[in-house]
Amino acid sequence: MKGASPSALPHSVTLKYEIKKLIYVHLVIWLLLVAKMSVGHLRLMSHDQVAMPYQWEYPYLLSIVPSLLGLLSFPRNNISYLVLSMISMGLFSIAPLIYGSMEMFPAAQQLYRHGKAYRFLFGFSAVSVMYLVLVLAVQVHAWQLYYSKKLLDSWFTSTQEKKRK
Repeated sequence: MKGASPSALPHSVTLKYEIKKLIYVHLVIWLLLVAKMSVGHLRLMSHDQVAMPYQWEYPYLLSIVPSLLGLLSFPRNNISYLVLSMISMGLFSIAPLIYGSMEMFPAAQQLYRHGKAYRFLFGFSAVSVMYLVLVLAVQVHAWQLYYSKKLLDSWFTSTQEKKRK
């Protein structure tokens, strides 16, 4: 990080570390979702064990793109890649999760009111399991956005200080 102010350096490193941890958690969620969808589509197990994917799961597969853009921004403190990562996170990560919460709501309501589930994941109600995944994913992406914004501010401040000298 040539030219970065000494005070911005440790802050930037810490923020990058936090974002990387969140990206790894997101990668685990993403891989589990890919595995679930693959098993459902390839019919490796009966639909009683693994339900077919919800519609929101397909666009959510693109949520790996913002994480990769974020990782690509780190080596040279590339502000453009970080901004693209933040914007695409809203489109490819947050938007499918919002849609997913609305798509699954009728099934969750039916489960709550009548105790009936029609989709299952290894004996558990699919809507319950997927809502847990959804809540975790929303938190991961929200924290990613928060730390990315703080990192962007840090890089921007560092760039402005460098221009003044």
